[in-house]
Amino acid sequence: MTHDLGPLLAGRGYRSTRPRQAVWDALQDGAHRTAEEVARAVHEVHPEVNLASIYRTLALLRDLGLVRESRLAGGDQASRWELAHPDEHFHVVCDRCGRVDHHVGSLVAAITEHLSASHRFVPERVELVVHGHCVNCDRDHGHDGGDPWIANPSHH
Repeated sequence: MTHDLGPLLAGRGYRSTRPRQAVWDALQDGAHRTAEEVARAVHEVHPEVNLASIYRTLALLRDLGLVRESRLAGGDQASRWELAHPDEHFHVVCDRCGRVDHHVGSLVAAITEHLSASHRFVPERVELVVHGHCVNCDRDHGHDGGDPWIANPSHH
């Protein structure tokens, strides 16, 4: 399904182009993609779109607040791109299989309220990433999904 980027860009003073629409379409599935993964998805449909156009489009859509660029892994890992979402949606990353999910809750609001009230700091954007492992990877490593501290007393 194609979601028309045109009106979103026009409302911000930009025109829609085939490369811009193709990048937008590649992000509609909700995945957290690297720029290279976005490029592969774009090239499946529009092989004529060059890599520079894809990077420029990602940067433009980020600057317009339509997509988010996140670093979900430590070190020099590639940025991940996704449709923009509220700060209350934070990322939960499995360090074993790489799965990324969103968690929605009041934690981010509590952090921003605390910073505002106790530290006289005005947060403008919060990027919260929680690392661990998912229940599927826990099972794959011999855990039954219960408390890993009880399952392996050597952690104590």
